[in-house]
Amino acid sequence: MSTIMTGVSKLATTRQTRNRRINLRASTPQENLIRAGAKVRGVNLTDFILESACTRAEQIIADQTTFTLSPQQWKAFTEALDRPPMAKPKPRLQKLLSEKTVLEP
Repeated sequence: MSTIMTGVSKLATTRQTRNRRINLRASTPQENLIRAGAKVRGVNLTDFILESACTRAEQIIADQTTFTLSPQQWKAFTEALDRPPMAKPKPRLQKLLSEKTVLEP
């Protein structure tokens, strides 16, 4: 099984103008935990929450591309990958390969 992990979110660490507001409610223990995490990371609360939320969102989205195969399925999959490519990709495949992934800004 393969899992994609992106580490620290590129989206969260990219400096962009922040013009959207996200409100949330937390319990006292949740707030204390989040503040402690931000303090340990040495960042302000907003940066910590955005970085954490974006990183987790990217992981969840990337996990949708994870799949598990039996040994027989894996063999068939790798054999398909090893076959020479088509002379001209089908239009739907060409369109798919030209689109940005959900992790690209």
